[in-house]
Amino acid sequence: MLRIYSVVLEVLTMLRPIIVQIEAHDRDLARQLKRSATSIALNTCEASGSHGGTRRERYRNALASARETGGNLDSSLALGYVESLDDVLLDKLDHIRAVLAKNAR
Repeated sequence: MLRIYSVVLEVLTMLRPIIVQIEAHDRDLARQLKRSATSIALNTCEASGSHGGTRRERYRNALASARETGGNLDSSLALGYVESLDDVLLDKLDHIRAVLAKNAR
């Protein structure tokens, strides 16, 4: 298992109150954020038990979900559903994307 998995779980924990905020305005966007963020964890975990091309594909899926999570957060800001995002959360999400991009090659 990649060490980044624990960071993914930290990000999920940090997203909980943000998801609640978004849900008050847009349940669909909140659900989409929850699905994409959870998918990072699930695909990262699944990749650790896979080999070769399957492993790489799971990391690619996790990376796509991490990018989608960032897009969900950007949209939430743009729509005014959240006023700001914690820099630590954003740094952790960037770190996750960097690690997954390296492993998806």
